[in-house]
Amino acid sequence: MTAAVLTPGLSEAGKRLLWSWLRLLAGVGIIGFLCWQLGTGALLDGLRAVNLPAVAAALGVGLLTTVFSAARWVLIARRLGLRLPLGEAVAAYYRALFLNVALPGGVLGDVHRAVRHGKDEGDLGRGVRAVVLERTGGQVVLIAAGIAVLSAQPTLVPEQAREVITTIGLALVPVAIGLLAVAPAVARRWADSGSKWRRGVAVTVADVRTGLLSAKAWPGVFVLSAAALAGHLALFLVAARVAGTDASIAQLLPIFLLALLAMGLPINVGGWGPREGVTALSFGAAGLGAAQGLTVAVVYGLLSAVASLPGAGVLVFGPRRSAERGEAVTERRDEPVEHVPALCRSGQ
Repeated sequence: MTAAVLTPGLSEAGKRLLWSWLRLLAGVGIIGFLCWQLGTGALLDGLRAVNLPAVAAALGVGLLTTVFSAARWVLIARRLGLRLPLGEAVAAYYRALFLNVALPGGVLGDVHRAVRHGKDEGDLGRGVRAVVLERTGGQVVLIAAGIAVLSAQPTLVPEQAREVITTIGLALVPVAIGLLAVAPAVARRWADSGSKWRRGVAVTVADVRTGLLSAKAWPGVFVLSAAALAGHLALFLVAARVAGTDASIAQLLPIFLLALLAMGLPINVGGWGPREGVTALSFGAAGLGAAQGLTVAVVYGLLSAVASLPGAGVLVFGPRRSAERGEAVTERRDEPVEHVPALCRSGQ
């Protein structure tokens, strides 16, 4: 159910505001429930565990992960005909990461990145689509890895939740295949439509094929996404060791993958909430202790925040290209610009 269904009497702005607060409260509620069940000791242990070597490791791993992710964005943006130097992409990505951590929802930094780049290039719609496709490419690789993990170690997830996930997965596969098969034909028919909305759909489908699914795009997107995922997993491993967990990498990596999947849920406070819940649950299911899982997740959250700190410098001291260009930037008239709400709803 969406906020629109639950609140038919509210205006669109009111519904968005209510949904934002519900997501925020859900994230806080998860943390509160974990502290109630496991005690505050696990949370405080995580806050106390972070040290200087861990901070240095977080900054180093964060740099590599950010470069890989920014390179993925560059690849897709250039395939869509947008100019995006790697240096600018890395700076913008750092700024987005910092805003994602600092603001509720975990996606507002990406919204800012998309809108700013689109305005800088005079094509807001395509700029937003480039970021949506970039995030989608990373999520597809993460989901594929998560499915592989669940198939190999199904006991990490409670049986009822496992049944729900399996049902949803089986329902989504034919839907995805059907969309991939039908979308190109529909796009060709709608390309010259008198409807602005239909032309927008046609342009979007063409950009998906060019920027993400073409033979010149998807291999690079896959490799860069896998490299970025390896960086996130490495940071989780650092967090586990800092928190005092001596479990093997083979035991920990599947849990960390599930935690990263949970971070994509749009019910968090700067990334906090679902990650801690899933990590605690999975640690408990694996016999490693739910409290220890919460501690690891807290350390990871702190290290992620540290890794995003260069973005604060970019935010304060970075160039303000959009403001400088001012009236020189114009939106393409033949494309719809109502893309930002879709990005806001996309979640990780």
